[in-house]
Amino acid sequence: MISRLSIDINCDMGESFGIYSIGQDEQIFPYITSCSIACGFHGGDPLHIEKTIIHALHEQVSIGAHPSYPDLAGFGRRKMTIAPAELKAILKYQIAAIKGMTESEGGRLAYVKPHGALYNTASEQEPECIAILQAILEIDDRLPLMGLAGSLMEELTQKYQHPFIAEAFADRKYEPDGNLRSRAKEDAVILNPEEAAEQVRAIIMDQQITAIDGTVFPIKAHSICIHGDNPQAVMILQAIDRMLSAQGIQKQSIAAL
Repeated sequence: MISRLSIDINCDMGESFGIYSIGQDEQIFPYITSCSIACGFHGGDPLHIEKTIIHALHEQVSIGAHPSYPDLAGFGRRKMTIAPAELKAILKYQIAAIKGMTESEGGRLAYVKPHGALYNTASEQEPECIAILQAILEIDDRLPLMGLAGSLMEELTQKYQHPFIAEAFADRKYEPDGNLRSRAKEDAVILNPEEAAEQVRAIIMDQQITAIDGTVFPIKAHSICIHGDNPQAVMILQAIDRMLSAQGIQKQSIAAL
């Protein structure tokens, strides 16, 4: 079990591709303990992925694969209807690529975390969630799945007795049902660093979160996510660091929890 005074901080990274620069990876690395690396289907290309893996290993940051729907144009944030067998193959392709590239540099893959619309869909829909689990099991049955705390992903992963990393978000608003507020709606993303830090404090210390309508609901998380493409990501991480220090909470890589 995770200590309430220890927490993993993860960030979605390696999402730049070609001439397009996404996120602030170099500035973010000093503040995180785990990184979820794009697999090329919503962002990332072989060179940026390799550079991110090497940087993560140098910084001793745990590496996760961050597969998505095949939606480079939409940054993986558009829901797609894909048959389960095809989706499983798409996911295996992506996870295997990051796993192999990480191992080629002397590291090891620590977890798998779906991205964007796939993450949100798998949090509520069984076929997508099962496809993700099957893809992981067929590659490495020891690889934990990271997903939304309290969601269907957590429920099904526990049912199949597979390791699960419950995740909560520093920079996203929640709906009263515990799901993330859609980015298509107003106020879905938190940009204020102090507001984000307070949300993280409540998650860790109080094991609760306040939804967009003021509803308070319980939450238990092993890892806190900040999105690499959030323009305020570095300032949010700095505010979280100050809060963690003030509260006596230690950052600890997911691989060590």
